[in-house]
Amino acid sequence: MIAIIKYNAGNISSVQNALIRLGYDSIITDNSNEIINAEKVILPGVGEASSAMKHLKGRGLDEAILNVQQPLLGICLGLQLMCDFTEEGSTNCLSIFNTQVKKFPPKDKVPHIGWNSFSSKKGGLLEGINLEDDVYYVHSYYAEISDETVATCNYIQPFSAVMQKNNFYATQFHPEKSADIGEQILKNFLEL
Repeated sequence: MIAIIKYNAGNISSVQNALIRLGYDSIITDNSNEIINAEKVILPGVGEASSAMKHLKGRGLDEAILNVQQPLLGICLGLQLMCDFTEEGSTNCLSIFNTQVKKFPPKDKVPHIGWNSFSSKKGGLLEGINLEDDVYYVHSYYAEISDETVATCNYIQPFSAVMQKNNFYATQFHPEKSADIGEQILKNFLEL
């Protein structure tokens, strides 16, 4: 069973619908035991970082996430919450990825909304994906490039599109909204 973490963020049903299309069963839960005992875990997210972190901490979900041993995938806000710190609400986050989340400078349209390809990539989640393949983004904040960055995108400046450390994976884009390419990325995660 795949656990989709229920917290103060949107887009949960879109993720569950993508899993259904791929033939996988999932539960939406904020129960720490269900999260820790799931086969795979997804931390989705559309929302605001400081209120999301407050909700995670208030329910003890921050500790559950940090104790997960199986593959966990953060999506969009989920990726940002897995970093050390975000400028959004000056928020300390989960510190899985050793990097900061910054607001895009207003040199172009912010938020970054739309389809973009990768500037660089390594295997893992992106096995079978090409640099020119487009995925769908909606975000005003970005994770700086770090040792855990496995793919980059360039919008205003280069940023982390995919991150990975041990059993923790994350995408800044929304695979559940990225058509066939996104489904392949989700499938890659589910088959880890």
